[in-house]
Amino acid sequence: MPNEKEIHTEVGSYISTLLRNHFGKGPTSVFVTVKPPFITIHLRGFLSSPEKILLKQQEHRRVLETRDLLMNQLVVDIKLDLWKIGELDIEDVYADWNLDDQSGMILAVMTDKSPANKFEWDSAVPVESVLEEVEEASRKAQKIPEKTDLYWLNSRTLLIERTGIFVEIEKELIRGGFTEELKLVKRPLERRLLLQTRIEAILKQPILEVFLDWNFTTDKGYILLLLEPTK
Repeated sequence: MPNEKEIHTEVGSYISTLLRNHFGKGPTSVFVTVKPPFITIHLRGFLSSPEKILLKQQEHRRVLETRDLLMNQLVVDIKLDLWKIGELDIEDVYADWNLDDQSGMILAVMTDKSPANKFEWDSAVPVESVLEEVEEASRKAQKIPEKTDLYWLNSRTLLIERTGIFVEIEKELIRGGFTEELKLVKRPLERRLLLQTRIEAILKQPILEVFLDWNFTTDKGYILLLLEPTK
């Protein structure tokens, strides 16, 4: 089994090649964080020539729909290949994009969740202060989640896991097969509400990017806050 540094390098190289083969262009840079049970893959400079044309025509929705469709098809490959790279047993894969900044985030969650129990709250700020802000933003968007967990993956990456988040109208849309429409509406709404919270002031770190994605079958969602490095 490769060591940690080799896994970071191989995962980054693999994702770059995978995206290049299926999107026509790979990212200019990839930053991989492996902290079981989570793997985050931050992409920069990721926008193909056809996508640039669509964005100039204000076709943001079409670009996002196409990316979501392709990523849904690639999940099986990603799970299989991450196992081959480092025996990483992946249960689920999430992804979100910031088209204006030509960036993106892929989150892989491992099947064995037990390492999450050993995470420490790596901040002088009480976890309850941040948790209250997250739950208030969730309440404004739909409802307070049944369960919310916060994980520091590194000094500038805060991962938020929410379980039991969908209200009845959302569940009905999911049953009706409107998950893509729901995702495209929820992302900008929840991103805006999160940026209106006091999280930046509490952590004393500006939020550079917000990424969100959901598993509509298990009623679970993840938010990843990418923060400005502390000075």
